[in-house]
Amino acid sequence: MRYLVTGGAGFIGSNTVDELVSRGHSVVVLDDLSSGKEDHLAEIRNKITFIKGSVTDIEVVRKAMHEAEYVLHLAARTSVPRSVKDPIETNRINVDGTLNVLVAAKEMKVKRVVLAASSSAYGETPTLPKAETMQPQPISPYGVTKYVGELYGQAFGRCYGLENVALRYFNIFGPRQDPSSPYSGVLAKFCAAFLEETQPVVFGDGEQTRDFTFVDNAVLANLLACEAPNVSGRVFNVGTGGRVSPNQVLLTLARITGKTLEAKYDPPREGDIRDSQADISRAREFLGYRPQVGFEEGLTLTFEWYRSTQAKTQAKSET
Repeated sequence: MRYLVTGGAGFIGSNTVDELVSRGHSVVVLDDLSSGKEDHLAEIRNKITFIKGSVTDIEVVRKAMHEAEYVLHLAARTSVPRSVKDPIETNRINVDGTLNVLVAAKEMKVKRVVLAASSSAYGETPTLPKAETMQPQPISPYGVTKYVGELYGQAFGRCYGLENVALRYFNIFGPRQDPSSPYSGVLAKFCAAFLEETQPVVFGDGEQTRDFTFVDNAVLANLLACEAPNVSGRVFNVGTGGRVSPNQVLLTLARITGKTLEAKYDPPREGDIRDSQADISRAREFLGYRPQVGFEEGLTLTFEWYRSTQAKTQAKSET
């Protein structure tokens, strides 16, 4: 099969590309490298086609989509705080870019587009776990743009017969998440703090909860969503069905590393919700999705990856 992965040099994207290549598929990656890194693709660079460009340029999207059968649209401006700071840029990439992908997919007659949606669409609704039948109530520009992407996908299904599936990711973490970015995931930052023995920063009281989901589970959901029958126009949660607080994460890292660090508590960030947890029964039923890696195992694998990456970086600087 021939796949186009937008944002394929990014965190979730590059992990997805790795799996597609390992399964013997033909892969085109479209990425403007604004947050993705070519290094993420270094080991498979000669097995893929890489196009540097943005989803905001429809001609580049058309070129990248040539002969694609499936499109995994993962390119996005992904940060809630960044969307609060700059809603126009977030809208340009997440809404205009998604529309370009859908238009090109309609023209190229691809079999299906899988859209990276977000649990942020649910907003601050108190009901847990979050089920796809709940009315979305996003409270950040980022959440709005990701929900709009779902609606556009469904509209293209109705208007043009374009098959589409939206996956609402719940706090994906794992190797290749950039801890140096001010907008990166909290687990990446915590792992870096334990490596460097610096004070981890917790926003709020640390008792808020998230359905932290190891990236391999998201990759599995991405691939299942491409080929599952009779799911076009549907939305699926991608999580584990569990909940973990930042304070629990720190205790788990202390157990993994044998170190205890005292956290610094800062005020909550704008646009952040209090609790999040996925109901994954629909994904289990229709996609055959079952999380393969649990939270503690995933956190251990993630920390080991950061530790080995740091060691490699130090070895290079010493030579």
